[in-house]
Amino acid sequence: MDSDTLDRYGAFDVSLVTDLPLFIDPFLLFGSEKEEYNRLHDSIIAYLVFLRDKALAGPVDEGLLATWYCFPEIKQNWLGFSLTDNGGRGLGMDFARALHASLSSIFSDFGSEVVTESSHLEKVCLIRDGVGRDSISDFTTNLILDYLCAYSQTFALEHLPPQHRREVSVPKVRFNRRTERWDPGIYTLPWAAGDYVILSPRDMLTRDETWINKGDLVRRFDALPQAVPDLQLRAQISEHFRRCIVWHDDKEPTQRELDAAATNTVAQFPILIDHYIALKEGEREQAESVSSQKVGLAQQIFHTQIQALQQLLATTTAFYQTGRNTYQEAIARTAFLKDVVENKGGHRIFYNAGVPIKREADLQIMYRLVWIGTPSDVSAEVNDGRGPADYKISRGASDKTMVEMKLASNSQLERNLTKQVEIYRAASDAEAGLKVILFFTAEEQVKVNRILKKLNIDDRPDIFLIDARSDNKPSGSKA
Repeated sequence: MDSDTLDRYGAFDVSLVTDLPLFIDPFLLFGSEKEEYNRLHDSIIAYLVFLRDKALAGPVDEGLLATWYCFPEIKQNWLGFSLTDNGGRGLGMDFARALHASLSSIFSDFGSEVVTESSHLEKVCLIRDGVGRDSISDFTTNLILDYLCAYSQTFALEHLPPQHRREVSVPKVRFNRRTERWDPGIYTLPWAAGDYVILSPRDMLTRDETWINKGDLVRRFDALPQAVPDLQLRAQISEHFRRCIVWHDDKEPTQRELDAAATNTVAQFPILIDHYIALKEGEREQAESVSSQKVGLAQQIFHTQIQALQQLLATTTAFYQTGRNTYQEAIARTAFLKDVVENKGGHRIFYNAGVPIKREADLQIMYRLVWIGTPSDVSAEVNDGRGPADYKISRGASDKTMVEMKLASNSQLERNLTKQVEIYRAASDAEAGLKVILFFTAEEQVKVNRILKKLNIDDRPDIFLIDARSDNKPSGSKA
C-alpha cells in the first residue's frame, strides 16, 4: 500500500512487521466534529447500556459473559503492544468479569449520568484492575469493527489492484439485538503478508494513554472534591481522604501514599469520576490536538523514518548481507538503532510533552523494526528456563545471540549487568549476548559509566549505551 495514498485517505500507515504502540481512543469519537464518529460513540454507549441492564437483572452465566464481553485480538489492524508480530491475547474472562462487576455495582448508573454530557466507556477502567488502556482500546475496536472494515473496504476497492485485496469473512462485527449475539460480516479488504489488513483512521488514534485515564484522574484529584456541589458530601470526601493517608511521625506522606489514598477515595465516592470526566469533556479540543501530535511522531519514528533508513542501507551498503553470524548481525543492527535514536531524531519517540516516558517496550519495538529483511529468526520475550530475555537472534541450534535491553534508571542495573545476559546465554547455549542501555539525562549517563567502569566492562563491544537525552540534540534535527 502506497504511503502517500494512505495519508490522503486519512489512514495510519501500519508496519506489517510488528504492532505499533497506538490505540483507538473512544473519547476522540465523542469529541470529534464528524457526525459518523459521534454515532459510533453513541453505539458504543448503547451496547454498554445493554450490558448494564443485563448486569442489573441478575446473575449471568459465564457462557453469556464470554459472548457479550470476550473478543479475539484484532491483530489485522497492527496496533498494540506485541513485540514479535501482531498477535495478542484479546479480551478474555478476566476482562469480562471485571467490567460486568463494575456495571452491576459502582457504575450501575451508567448511561444516565447527570454530571457529564455523555456516558464514556473509559469510565469503567478508572477503578477496576484488569480493565486498562489496552482493554479499552481492544473493546472499542471490536465494537466499531464493522465501521473499520467498511472503511478499509472502501480504500481497497478504490486504490488497490485485485491481487492486493481479497474477500474475507470477519467474525463478530455486528451485534444482533434479536439474538443477542455477534454476527460475522463479509468484506473486500487489503491483503498482505498472507492475511487481510484493517486500516484505522489516524484521527481515532492516540499513544501512551487514552484522554480519560486513571493516572490523570489521580494526578488531578485535588481539584475534584471542590467540584462537588453538596457541602456535606465534600466534607465526607475530604475526611475519607485524610483517613486513608499513611502518616509518619518524622516525615510527610510519600507521593505514592497520597496517590493510594486518592484511588481509595475515588472508589468510595464514584461521583468524583463523573466530575473528572466532565473536566476532560471541557478540554476536548486539546484531546484531538495532543493525539494528532503523538500519532504523527509515531508514524515518523516507528515507520517512515526506520523504513527510509533501512532502504538507504539496503541500497548503498552491505548492511543486509547474510554472510555474517547472529552476533555480528546483532552488533550492526544495534549500532543502526543507536544512530537512529542519537542522530536522526529517534529520541523524540520516548517523550510526551517534553517529559521522558522511560519505557523499555518502545525501545524493544524500535529494535524489532530494524530486523526487517534478516535471515535470522528474531524471537521476543524468550524464556529458556531462567526468565525472559528481550530478544533471541538465532540461525539454527548453533548460532544464537541474546539481546537484553534496560533503562539506565533501573535500580537493578548493576546487578543485571553482572549476571543477567550470562544467565540467559548459559540457559540457551547462545554463543553471545548484547546489553543495550537507554539513558535520558546526564546523571543517568554518569551512573551507567560508573557502573561499567566498576565492573571493568566499560570497553566491551557487546554493551551499547543509547543516548535519548533531549538537551544535547541539535534543535534542527529531523525526526
